[in-house]
Amino acid sequence: MSVKRIEHGHRYEDFEVGRVFQHHWGRTLTQADNTLFVSLTMHYNPLYVNAEYARTLGYESCPIHPLLVFNTALGLSVEDLSEGGGPFLGLGDVRFFRPVYSGDTLAAESEVLSRRLTASRPGWAIVSWRTRGYNQRQELVLEYQRTNLVRTRSAS
Repeated sequence: MSVKRIEHGHRYEDFEVGRVFQHHWGRTLTQADNTLFVSLTMHYNPLYVNAEYARTLGYESCPIHPLLVFNTALGLSVEDLSEGGGPFLGLGDVRFFRPVYSGDTLAAESEVLSRRLTASRPGWAIVSWRTRGYNQRQELVLEYQRTNLVRTRSAS
């Protein structure tokens, strides 16, 4: 049986500086997602699992753990930015602007900040993006920068 390989993701040539990718999948986060995340990561801060405690700190209820929000936004961006292969090189300037609550739907977009071919690895390039995550009211909830090694078309 012959298997046809299907290429996924984008290549260096697709990442023009300034291009914005609207990541098409959104994700509604639930309290079950939050409880599972804090349990699996052993982050037992009562803020994320005790609604009464969260209210005493001024929250409307238990906020979704910020690292789960970050991981969700990153996951939404993979298909457009890094699914084509290439190692993750770094992350920076992570900022959280407002809490996300159970029932909020996270959407993300990414802008190409920079790109350059590598001299040491022919067929590869380094690309950086700024990703922003928004809730269903289009309120900015987080922003970060990410850098990956990306294949060029000639390497595919």
